Amino acid sequence: MFQKILIANRGEIAVRIIRACKELGIETVAVYSEIDNNALHVQLADKAVCIGPAKSTESYLNMKNILSAAVALGVDAIHPGFGFLSENATFARLVNTCGITFIGPDGDVIDRMGNKSAARALMLENGIPVVPGSNGSVKNLEEAQNAADEIGFPVLIKASAGGGGRGMRKAFTQEEFEQAYTAAKAEAKACFNDDDIYIEKLILNPKHIEFQIMADNFGNVVHLGERDCSIQRRNQKLLEEGPSAALTPKLRESMGRHAVQAAKAAGYRNAGTIEYVLDQNGNYYFIEMNTRIQVEHPVTEMITGIDLVREQILIASNHPLSFTQDDVVLNGHAIECRINAENPKEDFRPCPGQVCGINLPGGLGIRVDSALYQGYKIPATYDSMIAKLIVYGNTRDEAICRMSRALEEMIVQGVDTNIELHYMILQNEVFLKGDFDTSFIEKNLEKLVK
Repeated sequence: MFQKILIANRGEIAVRIIRACKELGIETVAVYSEIDNNALHVQLADKAVCIGPAKSTESYLNMKNILSAAVALGVDAIHPGFGFLSENATFARLVNTCGITFIGPDGDVIDRMGNKSAARALMLENGIPVVPGSNGSVKNLEEAQNAADEIGFPVLIKASAGGGGRGMRKAFTQEEFEQAYTAAKAEAKACFNDDDIYIEKLILNPKHIEFQIMADNFGNVVHLGERDCSIQRRNQKLLEEGPSAALTPKLRESMGRHAVQAAKAAGYRNAGTIEYVLDQNGNYYFIEMNTRIQVEHPVTEMITGIDLVREQILIASNHPLSFTQDDVVLNGHAIECRINAENPKEDFRPCPGQVCGINLPGGLGIRVDSALYQGYKIPATYDSMIAKLIVYGNTRDEAICRMSRALEEMIVQGVDTNIELHYMILQNEVFLKGDFDTSFIEKNLEKLVK
C-alpha cells in the first residue's frame, strides 16, 4: 500500500480523495495556488505545497511544479481527481517517469480514448454500437461536407480532442454546415490546441446514459451500473441520478456488457466511464470514454455501497478488485445536484465571493461533498461548482422527496447559487415522470427560472 499520495487538484474532489486516503492510513500532500492558501483541502492534508499563482496554467496545470513537489516530498503516487491534468497523457507518463504511480490509466490509454475519433474506430472494431458518422477525422471542409451529406442531416460536428461540450456544433442543414464547422474547429483549437474534427449523426433529444467501470491490473473488469445524466445545460451536466428510469433489466445488461467490452478493448485500468446516448426507440450508441473518476461518482457509491476512490487507490497499488460483477447490486435510488455559485436568472452568470453564512442539510440518506466553510472566499479563477448534494432513497420518489427537503435546508449566504433551480427541476412534472431527455433544460428553462 502507498505511504504518501499527492492530490493534484483542488476543491471538493481534493477533499474527497484526502478523506479516502486518511481512512486507508495514507499520508496526504495537497498542492494549492496562491489564491487557495486558505482552501479546505489545504487545511485537511498532512502537508501542503504552493505550486504557483491563481491562474490554473501556472499552478494546477503546471506539471513541472507539481512533479517537483511530488519528488521533493517523496510521494508514492499522485491522484489527479477530475479536470485539470486528470486526462493528460503527458502528465501520466511524466509521473511514471519520476518513479511515482499515476492513479489512473496509463498515458497510451488516455491518448487512445481521449481522441474521440480514434476511440470511435476502436469501438467499431470491437462490435460496440456507435453513432453513425465519418470514418475517423475529416481533413478539410469539403471532406466534412461530403461526410455530412452521406450521413444525412442533422449532424454533430465534434472535436476529436473535445470534452465538456467544447468544440461541438450542430448543423441541421447544408446551409448551416460551413459556419458550424468553422466555429467547431476554432473552438477546438482554442480549447485543446487541436482542431481535428469528425462528424456524427445528431441523435435528436436522446437520453445521456453513462456506465461506471472499474478495472484492475489482473484483467478483471466490471461495471457498476448506470447514471442518467440527461439533465444538462449547454452540454454541462446539472443533475445526475441512478439507476435510470429508462432502462429495462435487459437493456441494462446489454449496455453494461458493452461497457466492459469497451474497457477491455482499450486495455483499461482503474476507474472510467463509458458514455452512451439512448434514443427514443431504445437504441444506444457509444459516444466517448472518460478516463478518470467522474464528478457524479457518488451516485454510484450510494446505490452500490462501493467506495470508488478507495478502489482506485487499491487498484493503483496493485491490488485486485475487491468485488466481482456478481457482487455488484444496485439498491434503491440516488440523485446528485451540482450546486454552483452562479445566477440562473442572469444567464447563469458566475458569482464568486465570500460565504458569510452556510447551513448544510443532514439526516438519513444525505451526503454533501464540498470544500465550503463559513468565511471561505470563492475565487473567480476556477469552475463555479461549490458543492455536490447527494441523496439516497429506497425508491426514486423517495429520493426526489428527500432531495427536495435537503435543498430547502441548504443555505449559502453571500453568493448567488442554483439551489432554487434544482428545487424547481424536482417539482417539474416531466422530471417526476422520468420522461425527460437532454433537451429538458432548454425546453423548460422559463418555467424553472422565474
